[in-house]
Amino acid sequence: MTKFSDLNLDPKVLKAIAEAGYETPTPIQAGAIPSALEGKDVLGIAQTGTGKTASFTLPMITLLGRGRARARMPRSLVLCPTRELAAQVAENFDVYAKHTKLTKALLIGGVSFKDQDALIDRGVDVLIATPGRLLDHFERGKLLLTGVQIMVVDEADRMLDMGFIPDIERIFNLTPFTRQTLFFSATMAPEIERITNTFLHAPARVEVARAATTGENIAQGVVMFRASRRENADREKRALLRALIDGEGEACTNAIIFCNRKVDVDIVAKSLKKYGYNAEPIHGDLDQSQRMRTLDGFRNGDVRFLVASDVAARGLDIPAVSHVFNFDVPSHAEDYVHRIGRTGRAGRSGKALMICSTRDTKYFEAVEKLIEKEVPRLENPLGNAPAPAEGAEEDKPAPKSSRSRSRGRGKGDKPAETPAKAEAPREQAPKREAKPQEKREPKAQERREPRQDRRDTNRVVGMGEDTPSFIRLSFDERRG
Repeated sequence: MTKFSDLNLDPKVLKAIAEAGYETPTPIQAGAIPSALEGKDVLGIAQTGTGKTASFTLPMITLLGRGRARARMPRSLVLCPTRELAAQVAENFDVYAKHTKLTKALLIGGVSFKDQDALIDRGVDVLIATPGRLLDHFERGKLLLTGVQIMVVDEADRMLDMGFIPDIERIFNLTPFTRQTLFFSATMAPEIERITNTFLHAPARVEVARAATTGENIAQGVVMFRASRRENADREKRALLRALIDGEGEACTNAIIFCNRKVDVDIVAKSLKKYGYNAEPIHGDLDQSQRMRTLDGFRNGDVRFLVASDVAARGLDIPAVSHVFNFDVPSHAEDYVHRIGRTGRAGRSGKALMICSTRDTKYFEAVEKLIEKEVPRLENPLGNAPAPAEGAEEDKPAPKSSRSRSRGRGKGDKPAETPAKAEAPREQAPKREAKPQEKREPKAQERREPRQDRRDTNRVVGMGEDTPSFIRLSFDERRG
């Protein structure tokens, strides 16, 4: 069996590894370290939790043992997709390089530019950064990348998901053509493969597991969830999550609960705390200091349940996570691999449970297609029983009904008002008909009286009532 002492690492590095309690490298470490020490480009493909961080930090420290850093010109560069992963890489560097004189700088958001500039100005051997903050420093003229000898891209597929690929390409073009590149990813999407073909030169491909596979030491399960009513779906889903946690009992020492949306992270964490669970949220909208405090609390056991968005799905090295709960089915199937990879690390066993609602069925099918295995279906621990009310949430429909009553006074009073309004016109109708009849009768009489006058033999038609006597006389003579 291969040991770290067989990998030609610097004696100071071997001493730090021994003090950390490690003797045997993982498959990805045993495959990547020798090629990296030979100066070759490395393309490492392995599922999360297999020790990819040490597979590039150990040879990097050994290769940088000779030489000296210059101001604003780091000798090596490590790119990470998230602040948490970058901070973790920095911690690993501190552990393995503590017997050397190598220096480092961590460039992430949420930290003062002034403090970071001071570190860069002194010169650093290892620069660990997220792409956005790195380019910010470069555009401000505080950083030069022409002295980079080793460049590492960690969690490249997560970079793709977060839209960092254009930034990665730009950073590649800012570094020397002669650099050594170590490229690591859990999955190989077509876009990632294009990047490797463009910027890596005859890389040593190290693939210790099929892309997008889950660890065999992780027990998986899914509950197919259907809400009793649409408006009760969220409340019943949270009740189901609590039932799953309770069902695991003492075996669930701690857990990460993943949600797709940041707003759901806050809601689920608040709901769990309301029911007495020791839970805290973590997502990208929180301050960096708060995120680090929450992670530290989860690591040391002060926080039992970490409710997280996918910002925490990658690279968090917390070996003793017993469970992962997927409150939502991830919209990207690859994220499922990374989420459940937070448990079952360093050879431990783990358990990953997921809730799949009817609207998430297509995402769940994509997950099973990606991992090429069927996730066991579990029975709903609540059965068909309605979920318990969550205090004030049960009263949410009440304001709607009260508003509807106040608006229409309406809806309740119309049946009483409508008949009264309908009867009033029927009572008034005869009155309106009677008045015209009384007015029309005199008019008819007035019309008949002139007709009698017109039948008068002494009246000449067409001449009116005042016919001259000489004219009337001529007509009278004719009649006579």
